Amino acid sequence: MNSLFPKEKISFDLPNASIEYYPNFFDTSHSEQLFAKLLNEIPWQLDYITIFGKTHPQPRLTALFGNEGKPYSYSNIIMQPNPWNPILMFIKNEIETICDENFTTVLLNLYRDGKDSNGWHADNEKELGRNPIIASVSFGAERSFHLKHNSIPDAKQKITLENGSLLLMKGETQHFWKHQIPKTAKPIGSRINLTFRIIK
Repeated sequence: MNSLFPKEKISFDLPNASIEYYPNFFDTSHSEQLFAKLLNEIPWQLDYITIFGKTHPQPRLTALFGNEGKPYSYSNIIMQPNPWNPILMFIKNEIETICDENFTTVLLNLYRDGKDSNGWHADNEKELGRNPIIASVSFGAERSFHLKHNSIPDAKQKITLENGSLLLMKGETQHFWKHQIPKTAKPIGSRINLTFRIIK
C-alpha cells in the first residue's frame, strides 16, 4: 500500500531500550478503513483474570491470530490463535518491510472507551525468547502510552499513539522496562491495537 514511501521515524534515547515510533505508518484514509474492518470482522472476546484471589473481567476485548500451534499465554490466560486472515496478513506484510522480521502471532486489543486499559507489564513471556521485538500498530482514538524503567526511577517516557502509528520495541526493552495504557476520564472513542510478535 505505502511501503514504497519513506516513513517518518522518531527514536528515543532511553537506557537499556531500543524504541522507534512511526507516527504516520498508515495514512488517515487507510487507517480508518482498517479500523472499521477490524472492528467488524475480528471475533473479539472478553477474558477474565484472577488477581489476589479475585476474578475480574479484563478491561478490554482481545483476539489472537497467528501460525497454527503457536498459543500465547499471559496473566494465566492461554489463547489459541485463529488462522491469519487477509487484513491481518496485509498489515503484517507492511510492517515486515521495515523491520526485516517474520512475525508468527498478533495479539489484538479493543479499547472500547477511556475506561478500558492495560496495566503495567512487560512483554517478556518465555515463549517470546530473549530480546523480543514487538511491533505495535494503533488505529482509532489516540491513547497515551507510558514507559518506566525497572530500576532507574527517573527513566520514564510518554508517547501519544496516534491513528495509523507503529511503535517498535526491540533489544533489551522488555527486560528493563514496563509499559501501560492507563485509563482516562476524557471522553474518547474506541481504539484497536495490534501487537505483532514472534513466538519461539
